[in-house]
Amino acid sequence: MSTLAPSALDLEALVTDMWASFVGSPELLLPAGPPADDVALWSATVTVTGEWRGMVSVDLAEAAVLGVTRGMLGFGEDEEPDAASCTDAVGELVNVVGGNVKSLMPGPSSLSLPVVSRGAVELPSEMTEASVLHLDWCGAPVRVRVLTAPSS
Repeated sequence: MSTLAPSALDLEALVTDMWASFVGSPELLLPAGPPADDVALWSATVTVTGEWRGMVSVDLAEAAVLGVTRGMLGFGEDEEPDAASCTDAVGELVNVVGGNVKSLMPGPSSLSLPVVSRGAVELPSEMTEASVLHLDWCGAPVRVRVLTAPSS
């Protein structure tokens, strides 16, 4: 098994290319620093198993979750998406990012169903962070990480 992973540049290109069309917003993702420790994040992960093994994680501040949900599911600016709709939107977002990462890696491999949490997801200790993006979208932090599993 290989521990290779997409570079930060590849990950950034993949995420920014899919963001506008998938989220349906003209607002751009901008480079930023890591989210502050006191920012409440929603987290979502998918795992990739097969020739390449890894995990893709997307963390979003509440404001980004609401914006993504409105854009993806067609809520109006005056409508407040419910938790189930937010979970669906964030899960689909990580699924698309994970699928794109999977397509860059050696195959064959499979993508798991997304795991979504309103709060931080504990990432497996055996995984190593290989690529990370710290972004800002409409004033809210967004973090995308690719982790790799140890070689067998």
